[in-house]
Amino acid sequence: MAQLQLDKVSKAFGAVQAVRELSFLVPQGSIYGLLGPNGAGKTTTIRMIMRIVLPDAGTILLDGEAVDDLKRERIGYLPEERGLYRKMQVLEHLAFLGEVRGLSRDEARKRARNWLERLGLADKASAKVEALSKGMQQKVQFAAAVIHDPPLVILDEPFTGLDPIATRQFKDEILQMAKGGVTVLFSTHVLPQAEELCTHYCLINRGRALFAGTAEEVRKRYAKPQLKLATADGAPPPENLPGVNQVEKRNGFYLLHLDGTLQAPQVVREVANRCQVAAVEHYQPTLEEIFLRAVEEDHVSVA
Repeated sequence: MAQLQLDKVSKAFGAVQAVRELSFLVPQGSIYGLLGPNGAGKTTTIRMIMRIVLPDAGTILLDGEAVDDLKRERIGYLPEERGLYRKMQVLEHLAFLGEVRGLSRDEARKRARNWLERLGLADKASAKVEALSKGMQQKVQFAAAVIHDPPLVILDEPFTGLDPIATRQFKDEILQMAKGGVTVLFSTHVLPQAEELCTHYCLINRGRALFAGTAEEVRKRYAKPQLKLATADGAPPPENLPGVNQVEKRNGFYLLHLDGTLQAPQVVREVANRCQVAAVEHYQPTLEEIFLRAVEEDHVSVA
């Protein structure tokens, strides 16, 4: 198992400040989502962890020790920009990458065959990489990232270009790794995928952390009191409801934004007195809704 910690990490490229005093802790055995819009600094952060670029300031620790070239070998890495030797045969290529990671030739070939079988590519073992589809190449690169059984796996936008079946397969592999004690850090801007998999999150925007923590902690910080209402006839609820400052029409229901002047049960009674209620319940915002609200508030704060 492995624990990763970033403490006030910063990186600039000329006049562009890509990452600003970024801090977060990836607990052992967690699936940790590094979230943010394109250009937020996710890939730069991952490249600093992997020592592809070095931070200008701050520390990056793996199990309490600074990540150096030796520590980096304990990390499996699937980069956003995929790179395979297109003329090599699939099995030989994967075994070669296993040897680069310190495996013996026999062990590397054994694990390569196992991963090709596991990912549904056994019949492609003798094919050249260039003959594979983009999704199949991505499977090979995923196997290359984990062939040496690293305790920490970093996946940068791992689902890009995958069809639904391959995406489900990758998700199952990630869940299985975490179940076995592997720590997984992956970046994505596709929030439903993160919500399905992650136990912890860090949302970054303009190179800064907007929040970091568990899903429960994130919701507690950003979720506002809301009720999900369905009326018997589908008509909107009456205007000027006490305790409600906004009514938002959604697909098949109405979302009532509470202003805090009344408790939710009091608002429910007011609604029931004024219209025919088919169903009403507390509304749990999705991670995507929280994400959008946090990014919007961050942009407003610097406008």
